[in-house]
Amino acid sequence: MMKLLLSMLIILSSMLSTAQNKTIAAGEKLTFSASYNMSGLLNELAQVTMETSEVKTSKSTLLKLKCTAATYSKWDSFFKIRDLYESYVSPKTLTPYLYNRDIDEGGYKKFMKYKFNHKSRTVSSLKRKKRRDGTDWEEKKTVKIGTSTRDLVTTLYHIRNLDIHKANVGDSQNFTVLFDNVESVVTIKYLSKETINTALGRKECYKLAISINNSDVLKGNNANLLWLTADQNKVPVYAKFKIAVGSGELKIKSATGLKY
Repeated sequence: MMKLLLSMLIILSSMLSTAQNKTIAAGEKLTFSASYNMSGLLNELAQVTMETSEVKTSKSTLLKLKCTAATYSKWDSFFKIRDLYESYVSPKTLTPYLYNRDIDEGGYKKFMKYKFNHKSRTVSSLKRKKRRDGTDWEEKKTVKIGTSTRDLVTTLYHIRNLDIHKANVGDSQNFTVLFDNVESVVTIKYLSKETINTALGRKECYKLAISINNSDVLKGNNANLLWLTADQNKVPVYAKFKIAVGSGELKIKSATGLKY
């Protein structure tokens, strides 16, 4: 579920690029409710949280970008989800240095770690999964990446530094994100500005359509939509997604520690 929910948010990073981080600061926390259409009824199943913090190392100060998803306890017996995604990036440019993904979805467990080497344009990847007997299986790889390829979480936050206000209705662009050691080409199209009611109040938003080339993850033409507030924070407040096995939505519940 986390992969599908984040797919609604991650694919904006090449629309209009910017080199400096002017929007994201440490101490921000966004909380969302995730709902899924079951037998024609939309049920609220899980909570998704995005938060930032400052991390000091012996050489520098980094910004930690953390995303988690967890089903509510009443749904755990049906399909328990406990997912963690996090990136450690430059506070000034959001350039990623380290990415971790640790998921538990209905008993399926997987851990991924990326170490970025931007000079060589490579990622040192570690994949760890559980065998049926409970022991770990590991795979290490060096993955070649493009100059603009980013991990999932870094891309997720990068979108809020984009100059979307300069885009024209109908503009679209492709970009690349690395997931499960594979680079995927994603397309975003700017549809319109739209004012909607949210838990943060009535907000004017950028409405965007999302698709992944040669993939059956997201279905339909303009069926996968994302609304970002049309202000300096560019907060993702609402998303609708359609996949092979159904549809759902993501709604913001609270936002604290915003820079503006």
